[in-house]
Amino acid sequence: MNVAVSRDLYEHVMVPNYAPVSVVPVDGRGARVWDQDGTEYIDFAGGIAVNALGHCHPDLVEALTLQAQRLWHTSNIFANEPAMRLAHALTQASFADRVFFANSGAEANEAAFKLARRYGVRTGGEDKHEIVANLNSFHGRSLFTVSVAGQPKYSEGFGPPIKGIRHVAFNDIQALEAAVSSRTCAVVIEPVQGESGVLPASRAYLQRARELCDTHGALLIFDEVQTGMGRLGTLFGYEHFDVVPDVMTLAKAIGCGFPLAAMLATKEAARHLELGTHGSTFGGNPLACAVGETALKLIDRPELLRGVQIRHTHFVSALTVIGKRYDLFKEVRGIGLLLGCVLTDRWKGEAKHVIDCCLEHGVMVLQAGPDVIRLAPSLVIETEEIDEGLARLAKAVKQLSREPVAM
Repeated sequence: MNVAVSRDLYEHVMVPNYAPVSVVPVDGRGARVWDQDGTEYIDFAGGIAVNALGHCHPDLVEALTLQAQRLWHTSNIFANEPAMRLAHALTQASFADRVFFANSGAEANEAAFKLARRYGVRTGGEDKHEIVANLNSFHGRSLFTVSVAGQPKYSEGFGPPIKGIRHVAFNDIQALEAAVSSRTCAVVIEPVQGESGVLPASRAYLQRARELCDTHGALLIFDEVQTGMGRLGTLFGYEHFDVVPDVMTLAKAIGCGFPLAAMLATKEAARHLELGTHGSTFGGNPLACAVGETALKLIDRPELLRGVQIRHTHFVSALTVIGKRYDLFKEVRGIGLLLGCVLTDRWKGEAKHVIDCCLEHGVMVLQAGPDVIRLAPSLVIETEEIDEGLARLAKAVKQLSREPVAM
């Protein structure tokens, strides 16, 4: 039976937990995307920081194609070559000694939080099970990860939350000091809070977290699902802040669009997740790891990482001018190519309206809460694509500026 595939079909066949826009993308190359009608868009959203090398990068397509002709899946009853090569490359490039592969950021964080609990109980007894996390953080949508994230809107309505989690204000050193104790098994931090407004941690906050974990025998976990893989202009976000965690989670850009995630850990931490304590049917899949291995090689290059900083300056300068000219942005913040444009009081709460208008003018952007427009484009987006996208964004902002003041 032939079915007309349009946005209308979505309402009839999909669980209603998402509300996608009317545009249905069907093709992408680099930083350009085309919808079912052939309309072109400049992509400043990057699949929410996923498409770090743009759409359909030829080297990634080749890696996937070659592996697809050899071996798709074996399960973790067997080791496979792409997974071992990628794990070795990740440990060589980072602080970590061991890698666990998963399929999404939530799964990588689930593994990290289970490891933290296991580590705490085995090193300090049943009382050493508390996880200290930040208010307004985001770590995924499993029951454990929404409990760790300090956002009730994601955890309410699903029964009792997981106990033993303490939430403190982001970048509040005194609150962190008051929360961490001998009962703490881990402190979990996003180096940049992406979903809650693109808010970078302070180096002092991360350094103090490191010191407190060392003092109390707790693990320091960095959720680098959004900040890892070159996004901040360093291969991993912790390098930007010069603070080294015990555990780090990666997803999004590690597979550049192919489902892949990883939890990286020191040997001392990883040894507590021994045989049979955790697993994943598809984690470490040969297809995903073949793509991830190629993505890592492409991203972990000095010229690419320097290019992120150059693009950062270009974006921030232009966005600041646009924002001031039309009284839309009062601040442009962020690190590397994870940027947040904070709306002025006039447009407070209207982020969704702004991104819809941008889409109408042919540029894809994101929101990070109701008051912030987020950009997370390809790390290799061409200058002419940046300029064209910014021109389209400026036209959208100009149109918005003529609208009545929001009440």
